[in-house]
Order: sequence, then structure tokens, then C-alpha cells
Amino acid sequence: MATGKSFRGGIHPLYSKESTEGKPIIDAAPPKTVVIPLHQHTGAPCEPLVKAGDTVYLGQLIGSSQAFVSAPVHASVSGKVVAIDSRPHPAMGVSLAVVIESDGQDTPDPSLAGAGSLEALSPDDLRKIIREAGIVGLGGAAFPTSVKVTPPKDKPIEVVLLNGAECEPFLTADHRVMLEETNDILLGLRALARACGASRGLVAIEDNKPDAVDAMRRAIEAGAAGDLDVKIVLLHTKYPQGSEKQLVWACTQREVPSGGLPLDVGVVVNNVATAGAVARAITAGTPLYERVVTVTGSAVAKPANLRVRIGTSFADLIEQCGGLSKQAGKVISGGPMMGIAQATLDVPVTKGTSGILCLSRDETPADVVGPCLKCGRCVEGCPMHLAPLWIAAYGERGMHEEAERLGAMDCVECGCCSYICPARRPLVQAIRLSKGEITARRRQQAAQAAAASK
Repeated sequence: MATGKSFRGGIHPLYSKESTEGKPIIDAAPPKTVVIPLHQHTGAPCEPLVKAGDTVYLGQLIGSSQAFVSAPVHASVSGKVVAIDSRPHPAMGVSLAVVIESDGQDTPDPSLAGAGSLEALSPDDLRKIIREAGIVGLGGAAFPTSVKVTPPKDKPIEVVLLNGAECEPFLTADHRVMLEETNDILLGLRALARACGASRGLVAIEDNKPDAVDAMRRAIEAGAAGDLDVKIVLLHTKYPQGSEKQLVWACTQREVPSGGLPLDVGVVVNNVATAGAVARAITAGTPLYERVVTVTGSAVAKPANLRVRIGTSFADLIEQCGGLSKQAGKVISGGPMMGIAQATLDVPVTKGTSGILCLSRDETPADVVGPCLKCGRCVEGCPMHLAPLWIAAYGERGMHEEAERLGAMDCVECGCCSYICPARRPLVQAIRLSKGEITARRRQQAAQAAAASK
């Protein structure tokens, strides 16, 4: 297969996908108890719509928000609400959550129903369906999809770009979804394009997934894309090929401006699994209460790709994969490059959980951090064309204005700089902390300006 399109910078880590890329998706056993966080997405958290003691149905709306940037949450089992309180969260530390004890029946919410044919639905209808189904980006960022397909009137969208790169090492959930849910993905792509007014679609896949490329091409040739102009874009296998700005450049040669979004260049980016979720919301009225998760790593006895109910604990899923065959030195929500190490296995799968990675102790030795060698490897590898060594140095010294002037807020936190640094310096961690301080200062300044204008 020919080498695909790419971008400047990036790295080639060991991809380590062999243990699960050939394994079909299997349904995880429904848990006896689910812990469903009310904040699983970028934007405003939801308020609970149920209380302890209530009986709920599978797919029932249990939390919502009036904020534009938000996404409702739904019950992933039928049963009884036993608590609403703060629980561990894999990305936020803690979050208010609805705890449901399953009755084992999976009785569906009687209000759930398909919306009919795509052709009969208007863009407003589609945006409403996507919003009410609680669909967010399933690649990890969990940005509400209804917001993405509601661009400002002065920013017309030409292209819907589906991200099938899955460039994170170890993870294979999207790969399997492309093989097993191909028609759903293309129906979802058609719906997303209709919702935001795009005239064409692109499906971007790295060249280490030739079977997924073939599956998509066959489905398009068979008419699954309808009358939408859809093309496959073959990408060079490189990290972080799936990062939005790098993906847009590789596929369209359009550069997203600093501080901007893909919609600024006429593009909306969605994950392939997100498109599949959109299709099921239209055809069956199914809200987003489950997703595919790769459970893998050298410490897992039987790595697998599992279809998992939102709210299932990491501990339950690892146990369903045969438990830990070795002592785990680190358990990560997501992949090794951008994932978040966990302090406990009593955290639930959320909409943004793409993988559970369990690495053995001998794979996670404590890094001995050395002085910066000024070798420039972090500059060469940075896909955003930044100077990570200087931004991190300013951040470590509390010189956040200087870090901001060097482009700290353009950092996508991909981890290339830390991975490639021969001195093992925690560059991305220092930049992330500095970005937090810069954001806090901006909010404080905005609040002061608002108060002064009153």
C-alpha cells in the first residue's frame, strides 16, 4: 500500500496494537452497578433529573443542562437509583454521579424510537437528535457533537472529516469499529454532513490499517454513502496523526489558525465511532450509553475490544479480560501518549474512555530526569512547530506570560516532546500546568473587566 499523507513533525513510537487489532468486538457483561458521572464531556456539567429511590429504564435521560456546550447523560442499565453523590472520575478526579443498581432486565425506555429516513430529516432535526442522544466525540476529547454541527452562520462548512487514524499506541477500538460497523459510520457521516451543510466527506485512515481502508472503500462502492461525495484519505502512520489540526492539514492542506478551530477553514472533524453513534440515534433512537473500549497492555491476561456500558468500573472490565497476569505498574485511561494514569480501578468508563491500558512494573520504571541537553529533538518532533524546551522552562519557573508569548496555548499536549527527550524531562506536563495558569489568569481578567463595565 502506498505511503499516505502526513504533516511536519511527529514521532514513530512502538504502536503495540498486535494483541487486539485482530480481535472482534465482544459485548462486556452488563455490570450489577453503574456509576454514571454527570460530567463526561467538554462544557457544562449536567444536573441530575432523577433521585435516589427512582426506578429508571435503559436509555432513560438522567442528567441534562441548558448550556449550549454540554451533552445529556442516560442510564446504561435499567434498575434503581441508589445514590447521587461525588465519585472517582478517570479524567476529573471526582464528579457528581448517578449510581444505579441494575435489575438485570435491561428494560428499554419506552420513549426511545427511531426517527425515520435520513432524507426526511432537516438539519435542525438532526442537531436535535444528536443533542438529545448525548453524543460527544468518542476519540477522547468528548466535545459535544451537536455543537460541532452548529457552526456560526459566517463560517460555512464544506467538509466533514472522519478521524479513523487511531494513532495512539495500543488502542484498536476505532479500527474494529471501522471493520464491523462500516455502514453505520457512513450513514452517520451523511447525517453529520446534512446537519452542518457540508457537500463532501473524507474518511482518514492510517496506512497500518489496510483492512479498514478496504472495508470502507467496498461500502462506499456498494452505495452506503448515498449521494454524498465521500473519499478515503490514506494517512502515513505517524503520531499524532489523529490530532485535529494535523489531520486537517494532512487531508486538505488547510492550516487551522492559532487559537482557531477546523470550522475556521470550513472543516468539521468527528471520530468514526461518533459517526456510528449518530447513525444509531437516528435509526433506533439509541442514546450514547455504551461505547467500544480496548482493554490491553502487558499486564492484562486476555486483551480485548469490548462494547461497554457507560458507568462500568475499570476493575470489572479488567476482571472480564482474565484479570492482571502481572503486577501493574501503571493503569492508564486512554493510550500511553495522552492518557491519564489512574490512582484506583474504582473509576467508571465514561463517554471519553477509548482504552484501559495496564502496563507491568518493568515497563514503567521511574524516570531519572536529567538536565536539558539543548539537542532540539523536541523542537523537531513538535507537530505544532513550537519550542517545548523553552515553554516548559518558563512554565517551571512560573514565568507564564513568557510561556504564553512562545505559544504555550497552541500546544495540543500530544506528548511528543516528553517521549522523544533523551533527558526524560516532563516537558508536556510543565506546559500543561502553565496552560492552566494562563487560562486561570485570562478568566480572572475577563471577570474583572465584566465587573468594571457594570
